[in-house]
Amino acid sequence: MLKVVDIEAGYGRIPVLKGVSLEVREGEIITLIGGNGAGKSTLMKTIIGVLPTSSGSIVYDGSPIHRKAPSVRVRQGLVLVPEGRRILRRMSVYENLLMGAYARKDKERIKAEMETLFERFPVLNKRKNLSADVLSGGEQQMLAIGRALLARPKLLMMDEPSLGLSPILVNEIFSIIDDLHRSGITILLVEQNAQKALQVADRGYVMETGRIVMCDSAKSLLSTKALHEAYLGRGEGC
Repeated sequence: MLKVVDIEAGYGRIPVLKGVSLEVREGEIITLIGGNGAGKSTLMKTIIGVLPTSSGSIVYDGSPIHRKAPSVRVRQGLVLVPEGRRILRRMSVYENLLMGAYARKDKERIKAEMETLFERFPVLNKRKNLSADVLSGGEQQMLAIGRALLARPKLLMMDEPSLGLSPILVNEIFSIIDDLHRSGITILLVEQNAQKALQVADRGYVMETGRIVMCDSAKSLLSTKALHEAYLGRGEGC
């Protein structure tokens, strides 16, 4: 479904990604783990098109997309839940959700999917007319996920969905991720919480200083030794 091949990208003249390759197959949950500054969020921004590639290619559903605008990628079903939620705080919960469907014209389907969304996230239904800035951190994350779902993702990318949440809310968010996967959505998950991420994933990639230093099944990567070696940069490249 998604193939990232030897891409390089960064900010101005500062290189961040250094020949990164990974693959996400339809129906999988793939997790990307690594410490702060490893380049995980930069990779997500590059895949969605916010940052340009300086070399390499990104192929989605069999077609190269690395020269396409972010809006085109979203319409093709490649959708990102960004780090930090990025909700529109001065708008209502309902208005925030509608932003996920901004490129759609099928108003009746949007209305029906909104109702389904409120069944999945009843707390958002209760607060739909309130300003988004009154939501708790966990509720904001649900709002960000709900907004992304209204874009009808085929591949949902999630950047640090558990960041800053309490352990109870972390469990709830990962339960939502598992539920979304069971509903048929392919997921690329960036997480610092390696243990939680690997428990729900099929396969995992470990990044360090802009490179993939290890890739394996999630079960294998749950080995303490494997993760230890990867974080120290002694893993085998993929």
